[in-house]
Amino acid sequence: MRRLAARRKRRRQLARRELLRIDGKPVAVTVRLNPRARRMIVKVHPSTGEVSVVTPSRHGLNHALDFARSERDWIAKRLEHVPPQVALGFGARIPFRGELHVIRKGEKGRAPVWIERDGEERIIRVCGETEHVPRRVLDFLKREARKQLDARVVHYSGLLEIKPRRITVRDTASRWGSCSTGRSLSFSWRLILAPGFVLDYVVAHEVAHLREMNHGARFWRLVGEMIADVDKPQLWLNQHGSALHRYAPRVVE
Repeated sequence: MRRLAARRKRRRQLARRELLRIDGKPVAVTVRLNPRARRMIVKVHPSTGEVSVVTPSRHGLNHALDFARSERDWIAKRLEHVPPQVALGFGARIPFRGELHVIRKGEKGRAPVWIERDGEERIIRVCGETEHVPRRVLDFLKREARKQLDARVVHYSGLLEIKPRRITVRDTASRWGSCSTGRSLSFSWRLILAPGFVLDYVVAHEVAHLREMNHGARFWRLVGEMIADVDKPQLWLNQHGSALHRYAPRVVE
C-alpha cells in the first residue's frame, strides 16, 4: 500500500493540470514531466482536444503554462478541428466491436445492459434512469473488453506456450497495449470499440513481447505466426484509432 501511494504521489508530481484562457474560454492544460523529451512541446489530442505541455526538466514545470500561453493561437486552430465528443447517453451512436450501435432504453427485469438487433439496427439496451446510463454503458464496455482481452491473451499465449504474470485493462491515451519487463500485459478498454481483428492484433503483438522485448525480425516472425495479416489492423489503427477517444472522453487525473 505504501509503494502504491508513493507511485501515485510521484505521478501527481510529474503531471498537473492548469487552466489557460483561449478565445475567452477556460481550457484545461495538463503539464507533464518527461526526462526523455528533447524540448518543451505543446500537444493537442486530435480526437479529444486534450491540451498538454511536455517538459524535459522539473525547472520547466514552472514555465510550462507560459509556454502554452505563447502558443494560444496554434492551440485554438487545432481545437477548431477536434470533432465533438460523444457522451454515452440515450440516442448516442457508438462503435462496439467495429459496428455502430445506438444506445436505447431497455425494459426493467433484464440485465442492466445488453445487445440486441432490430432489423438492420444494432442496439445497446440500458435499463434505469437517464443519469445512470453513461456509467452503466461504460461499465458494460469495460467488462466486455476485459472478457475479450483475457480470452485472446489465453489463446495467443497458449500458441507460444508462455503465460503473462498479470493482465490489466486501463484507459490509456497513447498506447493500445504494452508489455513490461515483469511480464505484465496492459491494454486499453477502447479496443472493444474496434473490429475484432484489431483487438486480436494488439493482443498478439503484446504477447509476442513476452518472448521478444523488441521489434526485431524474430519478434515480427512471432506476430506473423499468430496473425496472418498484420498490415490490415495496423492500417485501421492509423486511420481510425484516434477517433475511439471521442467516446466516453478520458478523465485526466
